[in-house]
Amino acid sequence: MTEVRSWPSGISAITVFAEDLDAAKRFYGEVFGLPVAYEDDASAVFNFGNTVINLLKTEAAHDLIAPAAVASRDAGARLQFTILVEDVDAMCAELVERGVELLNGPMDRPWGIRTASFRDPGGHIWEIAR
Repeated sequence: MTEVRSWPSGISAITVFAEDLDAAKRFYGEVFGLPVAYEDDASAVFNFGNTVINLLKTEAAHDLIAPAAVASRDAGARLQFTILVEDVDAMCAELVERGVELLNGPMDRPWGIRTASFRDPGGHIWEIAR
């Protein structure tokens, strides 16, 4: 029997597709307060600790995932990113000051955490939690 190696302990990169790369890049820079770590005509990369978020123009995504289809922003949410914060209520106030429209929260969840969520320009859902 072949020995199976264990999976790595973290995710190095997440690529999200953006119809409007400039709007997405501005949003990530302003909302998360992060500088662009790398960019070219089709993408912009932001470092989130040990994970990078790669914003990729939707047109370029087709070549990356073919033969799978790239869904439109209006197709509905298929994932949610969660960031742990010290104070969900304070972070919500800061997000609203930055022009972010909250989808929900802050609220206490039955499983014992406090959360709120919002959407980036590409329709990707972000949650803050404590």
